[in-house]
Amino acid sequence: MSIHHALLPSRALIALGGEDWRSFLQGLITQDVETLAAGEARFAALLTPQGKLMYDLFVVGQAEGCWLEVEAEHREALIQRLKMYRLRAKAEIAADETPVSALWGGPAPAQDEWVTDPRLPGLGFRSYGASLPATDDEEDYDAHRLELGVPGPADWGFEQTYPIEANFDLLGGIDFKKGCFIGQETTSRMKRRGQIKTRMLPINFDGEGPAFGSEILAGTLRAGEVLSGMDGRAMASLRLDRIAGELTADGWEVRVERPDWMAADQPPPLS
Repeated sequence: MSIHHALLPSRALIALGGEDWRSFLQGLITQDVETLAAGEARFAALLTPQGKLMYDLFVVGQAEGCWLEVEAEHREALIQRLKMYRLRAKAEIAADETPVSALWGGPAPAQDEWVTDPRLPGLGFRSYGASLPATDDEEDYDAHRLELGVPGPADWGFEQTYPIEANFDLLGGIDFKKGCFIGQETTSRMKRRGQIKTRMLPINFDGEGPAFGSEILAGTLRAGEVLSGMDGRAMASLRLDRIAGELTADGWEVRVERPDWMAADQPPPLS
């Protein structure tokens, strides 16, 4: 089994410290940080008050404070938002230029700079400032993630998607026992009532396939929308009550796949 290591230039870090950093962050994001240990990463999100996804996060414990791994293009906006929420909390917030990378396809090197990806074992490890030479690029990593059926930021967008629709609850991105966070009411209600009508699932097709944003049809009924992908495979936002039959998108036949890690959610059986 070959080991792959790719730099992820689309990701960047925010350093968070100060004596109040835990209590400050605890009330904002979907993940518990009170029990976060140094060298541990947890998947999380910052939501709108209405419960929609703004920013996905990896919270990485440090000896003092933590790193927030975020989309590089949104880092400055997130820093400004965190400063707005800080009020009188003793929390230090600053950009950190340590590079982000991912390793998959084998065991982690015996180095302290690697942390386990908290979403799925198959996704491998994250690293911050790794000394290991890169063997792949970010496109290769995205192909690996897509092969596992895990959505990414290009799929959920900004203030467009509820985190449960993007499978954050199944990928360890929401702690429903931690107490309050921004957008908690809507998120908890969706989970509690079990009325999850839409989820992101991978789809397969022959050839280049339909373009991003193409409507997916079950006969004449709208079943969903094609999201990011590559030849032969893409993510899609799908209505779970309309995916059991034949589906088409922009003239292409598409086949829905339910990854093994989604088994606990039990969406309707696929034909």
